[in-house]
Amino acid sequence: MGEGKPKRTRYRRRRRKVTLAGRLLTLLLAIPAAYMLAALIGSFAPVNREWTEPADGITIYLADNGIHTDIIMPADAEGLDWAAVLPAVPSGAKWVAFGSGEEKVYLETPSWWDIRPKTIWAALTGSRRVIHVEWVEDPSYAERTIRLRPAEYRRLWAAVRADFRLGPNGRRVRINHPGYGCCDAFYWATGRFNALRTCNSWTADKLRIAGVKTSLWPPFAPGLLWRYRRVDQRT
Repeated sequence: MGEGKPKRTRYRRRRRKVTLAGRLLTLLLAIPAAYMLAALIGSFAPVNREWTEPADGITIYLADNGIHTDIIMPADAEGLDWAAVLPAVPSGAKWVAFGSGEEKVYLETPSWWDIRPKTIWAALTGSRRVIHVEWVEDPSYAERTIRLRPAEYRRLWAAVRADFRLGPNGRRVRINHPGYGCCDAFYWATGRFNALRTCNSWTADKLRIAGVKTSLWPPFAPGLLWRYRRVDQRT
């Protein structure tokens, strides 16, 4: 009779271990499931729902590579000249693209094949945020386009400008990085990047500030872009 106790004790211990492992696995699966559900809701929930695109106005573009979105704005429109804010404007550049992202993803991964586990971990848990600026001659590579009223464009311009971190001299702080090509640069941004404040939610936030109808929280590019017409379409 006494020999049965240790067996039952070992069984209960194993059962507790199995139960604990099951709960941990359930939690690990529940976190990404909850994130995806929130992303779905946030992508369909609108802000500035009464906004409509005007027949005339200032055209901007939204570019994406399937994962990340950029806002492409005129280099000079409505008396707002990006050359007065950002130095070293290449000759012939009539447009400038802005994107926000995590520093390791931007600075250490020139292609998606260069992503490492530490890069993914930094993006999920939070790290410093940077702004990528690229001067372009032709924005036709973009997927989507939006027309803005002058007041909306000015609000967008001011919101993007305010996101640059300023140094002690009051100027935007350029990062010592060669960039991806001839006509781009990286700057330190305000705030931090994390799984809740992604590159695409940054784009949506700037459109929200401008007064444009956009998604409440689209961490993924498709959750933002579906709202806007393609470049080859008319309203």
